[in-house]
Amino acid sequence: MFPGPGIRLSHGWLRILAVVLLSGSGNLTAAAGFSGSAVAHRSPHGLDEQCIILDRMPGGSYSDEDRQLEKEFCAIDFYAGGHALCPKVFSTSPGTLIYALSRGQYAGDMAAFEAEQCATSSPVKRGAPGEPVSYKMTMNGDHTSATFSTAALLYYHFSRYFNADVHVPVSVYRSMDSEQHLSRVTRRGVELSAHRKGGAMNHAGWMILEKAEKNPATYHATDELFTADRKQVYGVLLQPHGDRYGPEVNGTRQSGWGDGQNRDFQETAPFRALRSSLPLAEAIDAGIHAAAENTTLRQAMRNGVAPEQMVIWMKELTEITLLDYIFSQQDRVGNIDYLSYWYWVDDGDLRRMPASGTHLPDELAGHHAIRIQRTQLNDNDAGGKVPYANFTKKTGMLEKIRHYSADTYRRLMQLATDFESGDELHDYVRDSFGLSTVQFEQVLKNTRLAAGILRDSCRAGKLRFDLDPATFLITGKVEEQQLDCDQP
Repeated sequence: MFPGPGIRLSHGWLRILAVVLLSGSGNLTAAAGFSGSAVAHRSPHGLDEQCIILDRMPGGSYSDEDRQLEKEFCAIDFYAGGHALCPKVFSTSPGTLIYALSRGQYAGDMAAFEAEQCATSSPVKRGAPGEPVSYKMTMNGDHTSATFSTAALLYYHFSRYFNADVHVPVSVYRSMDSEQHLSRVTRRGVELSAHRKGGAMNHAGWMILEKAEKNPATYHATDELFTADRKQVYGVLLQPHGDRYGPEVNGTRQSGWGDGQNRDFQETAPFRALRSSLPLAEAIDAGIHAAAENTTLRQAMRNGVAPEQMVIWMKELTEITLLDYIFSQQDRVGNIDYLSYWYWVDDGDLRRMPASGTHLPDELAGHHAIRIQRTQLNDNDAGGKVPYANFTKKTGMLEKIRHYSADTYRRLMQLATDFESGDELHDYVRDSFGLSTVQFEQVLKNTRLAAGILRDSCRAGKLRFDLDPATFLITGKVEEQQLDCDQP
């Protein structure tokens, strides 16, 4: 796996209350359909809320940092005074921002923080050290954006199975006393979003959530928002990081939402390079040249794009399109983020460090370091549901790809084979994510179709297995691998 960006929470989050292993007995009704280890937190109403670290996906590559973040997320207690909850009233979907009050003027005083700081729309709050953790719940209704919280769990664990270079944030399941969420977050969210310019979809979501938390039966897909006893809402905890790419990766979006912007996405330099049948180095040049024919893309690339950056983007785009195809993601374009790093080679090993600016740090003066943008796939919640529009499928992205990672291809073929035979991976996906039968069957079907598309390209001699960013950064070139298309 190419070295990827890591994320750490600030100190003060670790406070594990109780850990129990979920069993098939079903005695933890709040976690019905989700399989893993749980941490229990007691609400003021005496409800046992659950934070669940899902079981590892067989064959997945998880880091120590993944495990640490999962524990830190599940240590968050909404009621002990160490964390404040504010409604997210920016962007299109409602959500809850969780602030650690480990130090500063609001240390241990969540009530004062919520009363004085939650009224601002910015996620940065005075008196809260560090960035907030996001608590996302499902929301699909009239005039709202599409949000399915379970998709964050699917993307997290499948990205580890594919050993992906693109970074998907760690996520865990979390339930919460719905009356507590209503009183502390939702009512304030309704109020604050009511008159925000451009906030109609966000406000519509808060209005539906308020109505549902008063009466769960009013939300049509009740099981996607409420626990079986209807006393708690549930969603996921995660902590996105990064800045938003411009047209150089997200595309021009000049053709409007839907099919149009997804076709624009395929005109970017890295995607044009993926579409080229030429050898890797030539494909990179061709992709940059083709993209530069568009005025907006040429301006976005005015400072040039290094071949190393292109190879990394190409590999990451193959992973994004594969995951989006499998999960029927309908809102990817325009929602791709990045973090910047310095990369250099030291005694044959690839090294990196965060890049806070464009100036080469003094400690790297003796190295031939290059500044690289690494993709952060933070916004994954418009996938997983059958009604969502699969624009990766509709616009034929996989069919156009001519460069691929041998490892990704092998893992996809193994996944498709396992799904077909009903083996370990099949049972894991069926039992771990709380998916309905039709949602689970969609994952199986889309995986089979994706494997078939890429297998056909391989059989036709159209697929070059040459996407190996680490080797390219170290040596400046990659030797194409030859694979058996059917049994790689």
